[in-house]
Amino acid sequence: MIYIMSGKGGVGKSTVTCELALSLQDMGLKVGILDIDICGPSIPRMFGMNSESVKQGVNGWVPVTFKRSEKPDIRVMSIAFLLRGNDTAIIWRGPKKNAMINQFLVDVDWGELDYLLIDTPPGTSDEHISVVEGVQNFRNPDGVILVTTPQAIAIGDVRREITFCRKGNLKILGIIENMAGYVCEHCSECTNIFSSGGGETLAKHADIELLASIPIEPKIGHCCDRGVNFVELYQDSEAFRIIEELTKKIKNKIEEDCERCTQNPEMEM
Repeated sequence: MIYIMSGKGGVGKSTVTCELALSLQDMGLKVGILDIDICGPSIPRMFGMNSESVKQGVNGWVPVTFKRSEKPDIRVMSIAFLLRGNDTAIIWRGPKKNAMINQFLVDVDWGELDYLLIDTPPGTSDEHISVVEGVQNFRNPDGVILVTTPQAIAIGDVRREITFCRKGNLKILGIIENMAGYVCEHCSECTNIFSSGGGETLAKHADIELLASIPIEPKIGHCCDRGVNFVELYQDSEAFRIIEELTKKIKNKIEEDCERCTQNPEMEM
């Protein structure tokens, strides 16, 4: 179980969640995505599921599935599946949002999963506290992936998220620097649109591993807007190579932690 977090909005948490899930699926793993961004759910659109809705099964809500030939389904749960239309606004106070998140954790029939990715809204507020407390009632999460962009304003917000994770005893798997420059497809020159080096500086300052720097790739935005599978279509791109290496790195870190816990049951994740 992995949280995808950032103190800043618009840094690409949902995009990272989507591409990480597709990359894990590409490896033949069973993946679920829980979208707890109650007021701004975007995962369903990224998978082309805008018109889908959840159904009630024997063991609870049945997630909507993203199917791909010869690969395990990705199972997705989001408030968007419960709304009447794409323009419906969620105007809820904290307690009602908390109740919905707890219902997602308790009443969804995920089936057998290798990984559950939890896409969170920006900040360190009610939704984050609810999901952390709710998950810890079942098991220790595998950790948190923090997403930032290179500029200082994003770095400042992510530093607050690091404080939140440490106060909540959440293991931080590492930092992803998203939108780390744009490489021209014609001349290969890299333009640092959002400054540069912020993720690396933050990682060194907080003594956290920088997992990857993902460049701006227009094809990823195109695929997310249209619900198209970037991982399947653009395996010759530099962004795909980085995402694939990132996925392997995260998978290896979690497997190593699980192995250590198996050898020492008293060890905390």
